[in-house]
Amino acid sequence: MTSIPVADDLPVYLSPLPAQIETFVLQYSWVVIMINIAGSIFGFWYYRFQLLNTPLAMWPVVPDSPFATMLMVGSLLSWRLGRNRNWIHALAFIGNLKYGFWVVAVQIFINDALVSQNPYYWFLLISHFGMGLQAFVIYRYAEFSVPAVGIATSWFGFNDLVDYFTPIIGDYHHTYFGPRLASTGDHTIPAHDVAATAAVCLTLLAMFLAFAIRARRLSPAVAGNGG
Repeated sequence: MTSIPVADDLPVYLSPLPAQIETFVLQYSWVVIMINIAGSIFGFWYYRFQLLNTPLAMWPVVPDSPFATMLMVGSLLSWRLGRNRNWIHALAFIGNLKYGFWVVAVQIFINDALVSQNPYYWFLLISHFGMGLQAFVIYRYAEFSVPAVGIATSWFGFNDLVDYFTPIIGDYHHTYFGPRLASTGDHTIPAHDVAATAAVCLTLLAMFLAFAIRARRLSPAVAGNGG
């Protein structure tokens, strides 16, 4: 059985979850894997109509959240089976942090979830908040190498590009969300700017956090403590 790595002595902005919660999640990682698989199935079902309206070649950039949760499944399985792959850990970290908190921002600032009393919006907000938080357990077993983080940042940066700025095939590929941006047609409304800004900022934030974790681990003080 794969042993659970000891928590590093990282500042709270790099490791916001208490070590006990991180350890609990890793101890019950098979349950977390099943939850993420279930969430991915629901997510792909949610995107079914948008996928039908999207050229096949662009399908990989459409179902953002279910793609990210499947990366989480891949990351946890890779660790559990003792076949660590830095690139999938980096993709899972950036993807879950980015899209988890991106949906939270969309629900609060575009769909007015906090005042709408719409239970579906609350479901999306809470479930994706958990999705964003689960990214912060990956550092316990992952090595965020420069090439791996570079691959992940490039992929999600490309996703932002075709979602909001320069579609390559067909129309823009961002998620259909809420009545204020129900389709890809109108990019002049403020909701588009909010969604695009949140996506780009979260991509850059996740990249920064991954590199900051790496830098802290390589520092003499942390290395001397066994981090």
